[in-house]
Amino acid sequence: MLRAAAVAGRFYPAEPDRLEAVVRSLLATDREPERALAVVVPHAGYVYSGAIAGETFARVHVPPVAVVLGPNHTGLGARAAVVCRGQFAIPGAALAIQEEYACALRDAAGLEEDALAHAREHSLEVQLPLLRGRNPDVSIVPICLSWHDAHACVRMGEALARALSAHRDRVLLVASTDMNHYLPDDVTRERDARALEPLLRLDAEGLHATVEREGISMCGVIPTTVVLAAARALGARRAELVRYGTSGDAFGERDRVVGYAGVVIQ
Repeated sequence: MLRAAAVAGRFYPAEPDRLEAVVRSLLATDREPERALAVVVPHAGYVYSGAIAGETFARVHVPPVAVVLGPNHTGLGARAAVVCRGQFAIPGAALAIQEEYACALRDAAGLEEDALAHAREHSLEVQLPLLRGRNPDVSIVPICLSWHDAHACVRMGEALARALSAHRDRVLLVASTDMNHYLPDDVTRERDARALEPLLRLDAEGLHATVEREGISMCGVIPTTVVLAAARALGARRAELVRYGTSGDAFGERDRVVGYAGVVIQ
């Protein structure tokens, strides 16, 4: 299976040379990359959130395999969908799926093999050029998640951790999420601060409960909850907010914004 790029030319450049130049710029840093268990990164168009995602990826060593979990925006396909074989295309390249790990995670966490959920989903795709920019040989495990309650998220994360425990040095968990959506800038920042507080404590259950109780429109709360639970089970001890911003920072429109956060978990 070759999954074609669905949002090239809209969320990021469609021309390979231009995409490479943009990715190089977004990943530019003088810092030495650090080992990490997981990152939380935004998935809007690069003009909005690419700088935050790029700065976050630039902080960490990207090992041979990235397990990328994103929300299902389209409503298509299975509620917990993995693709176990093939490649995901981006302009000028394709990232191979790590079949052994994908099948192991499918079996451990009760995922369903389903390409439909991934066919038009942007939340995973926009991370792929950045991952490849950090490691040209990286392979992926793509997981697309719809709504699950907190207990199901934690159970899934802990199952992923058990399956990955012998390979933790070879894997980076990636939670793809934007934060609050389409409220004024000051309100969005306040709501996002409430969601980030449990996230930075590695409190998976607390993040899920806060977002649900307070109506915070964090689209990737499910994959982020799963990744927090998995990272915690793998021995995570700290989370650092690399950078936060809103879409208003890009173009100055503050009346109706989306929040973005980049977090490294070690």
